[in-house]
Amino acid sequence: MPDARGGSARALSLAWRALTVLVFTKLALLQYLWLRFGSEELDEDGLDRLRGRVLARLLERLGATFVKLGQILGTRPDLLSPGYVSALARLHDDVPPAPFADVERVLAEDLEPEARARIAHIDREPLAAASVAQVHRAVLDDGSEVALKLQRLAAPAAIDRDLAILAVVARLLDRIPGLEMLSLPGAVERFDHSLRGQLDFRLEAENNLRFAANFQGIDGISFPRLIPGLCTQRVLAMELIHGVKGTEAHQLGGDRARLARLGGEVVLEMVFVDGFVHADMHPGNVFYTDGGIVLIDLGMVAEIPPELQRPWAETFLALAMQDAKELARLFYGHAPVVFTTDYAAFERDVQTHFAKLYGKKLGEVEVSEAVGGIMNILRKHHVQVEPVFTVVHVALLVAEGLGKQLDPTLDVVQQAVPYLQRALLESPPGRPMTRQPPPRLSA
Repeated sequence: MPDARGGSARALSLAWRALTVLVFTKLALLQYLWLRFGSEELDEDGLDRLRGRVLARLLERLGATFVKLGQILGTRPDLLSPGYVSALARLHDDVPPAPFADVERVLAEDLEPEARARIAHIDREPLAAASVAQVHRAVLDDGSEVALKLQRLAAPAAIDRDLAILAVVARLLDRIPGLEMLSLPGAVERFDHSLRGQLDFRLEAENNLRFAANFQGIDGISFPRLIPGLCTQRVLAMELIHGVKGTEAHQLGGDRARLARLGGEVVLEMVFVDGFVHADMHPGNVFYTDGGIVLIDLGMVAEIPPELQRPWAETFLALAMQDAKELARLFYGHAPVVFTTDYAAFERDVQTHFAKLYGKKLGEVEVSEAVGGIMNILRKHHVQVEPVFTVVHVALLVAEGLGKQLDPTLDVVQQAVPYLQRALLESPPGRPMTRQPPPRLSA
């Protein structure tokens, strides 16, 4: 009988949530129509910016799970136009903190009495609060400061409910002509796997240890030290990092050029050497300290499969060398899905893009400029890229953006060349291309 009551309660909660999503979506549509026809004539770019703002506002109203989905969609310029991407990229997973009683309950349920006794003090106000967890400053019995990351009690049930709704919505939208390019069911399935993984902090602890091992021989790049005995599925204790956040990089003094180079080095090492990438790279997760750079919030990662490491290195090298024909061939050949029927037009657009960069030295080509234009072309011609490549793209853009703040002469593309050479020498044979360009155009 309790199971039946529990099932009924879940069904009722799911139905109510679905109704809420439907109501807010209709209100967003009405808002868009009001703004669209109540303002002056907008060109296509203006319409995309308006749609992006309305969509971002809708996702914020629907709550944290939808905000996270929007953040991920904001990293897909190969699928969405700049108007959408810029609006979604500004979404923040910032929610009111859970009651401190919930914090105490999680600690009581997850930690043995001896482990809890090691925590001498916890600040009642969190340092940060998000949908899945919040972080509190704490002091251990030996006087050391730590950051305690604690899962919200309601997070699993809320995520389960919202993911069920998203799966249904994705299947319905996938039947609409023109939306099949977005591959929404597959995107929601990957999002489901990623988000549920964040509910087990032991996975984040494993990511932390793996990153630390990968970078142990590189001076100036580190990750928060975990506190043994205080890490469980819902509790993660690590050293408290004191430094300057990437969002406040303008406050830094000292050897700014060194820190800029380190930022490029950390991403290039992840991408072209380890194939294990921080998948939530944004300035708020980067700390500058006296010793160098510390990356935090390691729950989301992307792993480049061995069979894709060489194709990715070849693709980036073609981009760096402005080899338009080779770049078009590689993107087309390795795309999971292609809807274009005119390869010649696709290749011409890639060549035209690089013609605009012609005359610039290798060291003068910025990732944001070169890759941004390519993503627009991929979207125009309906040529997808592997999702892991978009994570890499975002990480490189963050490294370049932060680095330019510290040292305007920083050149991530030129910095990448030795990493590319090493990757091409050491990577295993790449996965064969899924398709080849039409023979008459491939010469």
